[in-house]
Amino acid sequence: MIKVCAVDEIEPGTAISAEIDGLRIAVVRCEDGSVHAIYDECSHAAVPLSEGEIDDCTLECWLHGSRFDLRTGEPTGLPATEPVPVYPVEIHDGWIYVSGVTA
Repeated sequence: MIKVCAVDEIEPGTAISAEIDGLRIAVVRCEDGSVHAIYDECSHAAVPLSEGEIDDCTLECWLHGSRFDLRTGEPTGLPATEPVPVYPVEIHDGWIYVSGVTA
């Protein structure tokens, strides 16, 4: 488990980009307070997903509108057809930890 940041550092409905073991990860805090970690690159156009829009448990790429389920990484909207990796998240004492990240 890698300590990324405090939960309070990410406003609900927003994402941050973090580098973990040389890999860019988008850490997303949904409006419901849940926190997710997903590879920070759209599988369609190689742009940062952390700059996209969050809607419920979906992250939309800002460039072409591809959408990804934050729980599974599966695309839920075209043009993306390939999933992106997701990573387990745990919260302890107000801190976000991510695991399973390998470059």
